[in-house]
Amino acid sequence: MELEVRHLRALCAIADTGSLRKAARQLGMTQPSLTTQLRRIENTVGGRLFSREVTGSRPTPLGRSVLCRARPIVAEMNALVSEVRLEAGQTADARLRIGSTGSRAVVGWLRRLRARYPDADTTIHIDVSANALLQMVAANQLDVAFVHEVEGAPLRVPEGVERRVLAEREPQFVALAETHPAAARPVVRLAELAADQWMVDPSVDGEGPGLRRVLAAAGLNPRVVYGDYLTAADLVASGEVVTPCQPTARSRQGVAVRPLHGDPLTVRLFLASRALPSARTGADGSAPGTAVRTGGTESAPDHAARTGPIDPSLDTAARTGPVEPARDPVSGAPLDVDALFGDLADAYFEIAWASVAYRQWLVRNESPLLRLQEPPTRDELDILGLAGPAEVS
Repeated sequence: MELEVRHLRALCAIADTGSLRKAARQLGMTQPSLTTQLRRIENTVGGRLFSREVTGSRPTPLGRSVLCRARPIVAEMNALVSEVRLEAGQTADARLRIGSTGSRAVVGWLRRLRARYPDADTTIHIDVSANALLQMVAANQLDVAFVHEVEGAPLRVPEGVERRVLAEREPQFVALAETHPAAARPVVRLAELAADQWMVDPSVDGEGPGLRRVLAAAGLNPRVVYGDYLTAADLVASGEVVTPCQPTARSRQGVAVRPLHGDPLTVRLFLASRALPSARTGADGSAPGTAVRTGGTESAPDHAARTGPIDPSLDTAARTGPVEPARDPVSGAPLDVDALFGDLADAYFEIAWASVAYRQWLVRNESPLLRLQEPPTRDELDILGLAGPAEVS
């Protein structure tokens, strides 16, 4: 077998995601097919490129050597295709590629983006792995990505990727059976769930370690099992498990969503994009020291200084040269990420304000989200199908 660019893309995807399953999903193929392809590649080069560990797939010394040569080739091929399309005047097929971890705000965000760019083909890539989405932004496979970062479990932000923070500290609520004794109260304490079995999705970056850290800090050691949040509702409703959930989570039959006392579980919400050159370097050529605040930006060097070094096997931009900024899908000028961020903030606030429990939390904690725009009226929420039942004081 002769190595092709698609094989090199596969190797980069496995290294970037740290998982054959995640890489297969990113590449749009099945895991068995990717496993077979990896074996054929390893047979061709004459050695193992990845070692299977409990935490996932990590490059071997031979794998790191191959990746150092593969990444520039993949980057050059991406650049070649983009430049040829521009020279051939094929910008008519304008595209805006956005990504997101699961969020109910995505629907409203897409609606706003399609109104902003009516002539563009706006696509959405959903992935439970925020790290995978960040790598796709750095590799020019996505223009922007809306992700969440679990407190205490920093994401691996590639070089040249900047962040606009929507919520510095958003609480995570808990989903439990309506028949659970704690569901009778408006706010639940962790101690009330000490005897329950918790469930987390292992493919959500940082979720498991974040939960265990919070439980340990509270002096609790309940059983934690792994499962898929998409199929968890029946288990929660039956009382088999309790799960962390987003504060915007929609109520389901038999399931109660409640805030946790003291907000022990939190995440940071931010929009990631490729940085403009001027945003990555100051007038003297040094990296900017931009503070992280709602609506502000932070480049990867600033992030790395706070969270420690990035794993070199996952640092895409360090091996592919300068990261090109995202382009406007119609004009070809640098993408107005601030406008996209504003659309996201509007869409997110729309969903957040429709949740009675989260609305009360936002007001009680004077969330910066309240300063982004005026709350929609109940009539406006009703038109969008988000009003829900009237709030009981």
